[in-house]
Amino acid sequence: MYCDRCGFPKDNSDHGFCEAARKLEPPRYCTHCRRRMKVQVVPAGWTATCVEHGTVTA
Repeated sequence: MYCDRCGFPKDNSDHGFCEAARKLEPPRYCTHCRRRMKVQVVPAGWTATCVEHGTVTA
């Protein structure tokens, strides 16, 4: 598992800042493969798409 904000492994470091920032912004990295995702932000929410693992929405 990788952090969806910074892309680093979740088990190796503290991600408190990432978790706080994620309340205000969409994910940037896929948690499965660490690839940078295509993110689209619209007034109604956001979508983040990984080419391997699909789309996450809010």
